[in-house]
This record gives sequence, structure tokens and C-alpha cells, in this order.
Amino acid sequence: MSLIEAFIFGLLQGLTEFLPVSSSAHVKLAKLFFNVESSESQVVFDLVCHLGTLLALLYFLREEIIRIFRSDRRKLLLLFLATLPLVPCYFLLKPLRDFASHPQFLGICLILTATILFSGQKWRVKRQTPATLKKQIGDVLWIGAMQSAALIPGISRSASTISCAKVLGWDPREAVRFSFLLSIPTIIGGNCLELLKIYLSHESPNAVSLPACAVGLLTSLTFGLLVIRFALSYLEKGNLKPFAWYCLCFGLCVTVYLNFFQGVA
Repeated sequence: MSLIEAFIFGLLQGLTEFLPVSSSAHVKLAKLFFNVESSESQVVFDLVCHLGTLLALLYFLREEIIRIFRSDRRKLLLLFLATLPLVPCYFLLKPLRDFASHPQFLGICLILTATILFSGQKWRVKRQTPATLKKQIGDVLWIGAMQSAALIPGISRSASTISCAKVLGWDPREAVRFSFLLSIPTIIGGNCLELLKIYLSHESPNAVSLPACAVGLLTSLTFGLLVIRFALSYLEKGNLKPFAWYCLCFGLCVTVYLNFFQGVA
């Protein structure tokens, strides 16, 4: 991987991580374009880029995170419960995840993301105000289950969680904030699992380029910091349609290109 390619991949990660358009799909398509093959070293590079956007998120939400740990134990409990559905789904969905990871399904998964976003914009269940703890627990378990769909490349995690929360009657601002906070333990847990898999495989990723990882980390961190404020303020307004139309149109173009012009097997 050249440093220019590392910059482009880090740029895409930083620009798309906090928008409901699936960063994994954009980075994977860029790798297909540059003919970068999947390998252990590529997994390490991807984890480093995710670390960059995670650091951007931690910095941006640092005051809220500190407040939650100090005084908002209910929110901390809800975030913990929302991560629980990911554990069984990570293993149970592995066959589906491996099957859907083929490039020819990327466009279809982006179209599914568009469908999720349109659903989150259209349907809304009346929510009891104020919500009881029992209702909140049920809601976050549903949100956590929907987050599991993002284990499949091309399905956006933020689109799934924000749309699910909105359908359940959450205020857009509340839904977006919870989705962003939920991504922190999700990314940390996912990265730890991937590192554990590499360690247990006993295959040393000798081809890892430290300069490329450094470029990817700094680029994803920098552009993540630039995008997150805009993403948060725009998404809190509750209008998901622009992202839904983008995913639909982009997904259709990707499907046609990969399946008919590239002949991906």
C-alpha cells in the first residue's frame, strides 16, 4: 500500500464514519478500485483507521462521557445493555457475514441501508413520556439488535441505530447522541476481537507498513474531527432522507458496475 492510498482510505474513513452511509462500503470499494487485496496487514490498517475516528469521537464527546461515568448511571446501564445483542450476533451471523462480504453484494447492502433510513424517516411509534426504565431497556435492546445488522459490510451502523430509535419514538437528538455513544464500546470491542483473531491465527502480519498506518491514523483522526460536528448537528435535526437517497443511488450504481461491468464473481 502506498502512502497516497493510505491517505485516501483514511480520508474516506474520516469522512464517512459519522454519517449514515456505511464507511466500510466506501473503504472497501476504494480498495477494489486500487486493487488492494485483503490480508492480515489490511485488517491491521483498517483497525488503525478505526482507531483514528474513535479518538475523534472520544475527544468530541469527552465532557458527556465524563458526565455519564460520574453521575448518569442509568445511561451507562443502557449503553451496556445495548451492546449485549452484538455478542451472540457476531458469532451467529458469521456465515451470513462471510457470504455478504463478497464485493457484488456491496451495492445491495447500501440499498438496504437506504431502506432502513427511509423506514426511520417514515414510521414512528408513540413513546410514553417520560419513558420508564423497563421501556428504555426494551428500546436499547432493539437498538442493539439493529446495530448487529452493521456486521455486514455496506449496512451502516449509525443508520440502523438512529432509524431504530426514531421508529421507537425517540427524539432525533436523543437518538443520534445515543448512537454515537454506543459506537464507542462497539468499535473498541470489535477491534479487540479482530486483534484476538489475528493473534490466535499465529500469522504475523509482516507486510504491515508503519508509515501507511501512521498516515491512515492521522488522516482518519483529522477528517473525523472536521466532520463529526457537522454530522452531529445535521443528524439531530432528524432529516435522514438525503442520506437515504444517496445510499439508494450509490448502491444502484455500485450494483450495476460491479455485477455487469466488472463481472465480479
